[in-house]
Amino acid sequence: MLAVGALVPALALTGCSSQTKPELEVTGAFMPQPVMDMAGGFLTIRNDSDTADKLTSVTSPLSDDVQIHETKDQKMREVQSFDIPANGELNLERGGSHIMFMGIKQKPKQGDKVSIELHFEKADPITVELPVEAATHNPQQH
Repeated sequence: MLAVGALVPALALTGCSSQTKPELEVTGAFMPQPVMDMAGGFLTIRNDSDTADKLTSVTSPLSDDVQIHETKDQKMREVQSFDIPANGELNLERGGSHIMFMGIKQKPKQGDKVSIELHFEKADPITVELPVEAATHNPQQH
């Protein structure tokens, strides 16, 4: 009887630890060539796992102040995180939610790449190279 009592908590712990980290993949990343001292970043984060996650921050050598913004009623506002649903995706795109680089240190030119690191609530950070595209680039129009 004591052996069974000791086994039950061990099984409960095993069940908790079997939850895996989200499997995230970044696609479609780009930055339009900035014309001012601010820049936007756009990408899609796919989550091919049964575990939801959150994008909590973005860092980059391009700016000491990188924010994540949502657009509602044609107004931008900074948010603390974005949900990445299990078996779903988070789209950061022109006219919608996006990454905002405030007070950029230098203006990258079309053809350059800007390094960013995405930070999540559960998954390990992901480093992404954003190709700098023409200021008017919008993949939805292609």
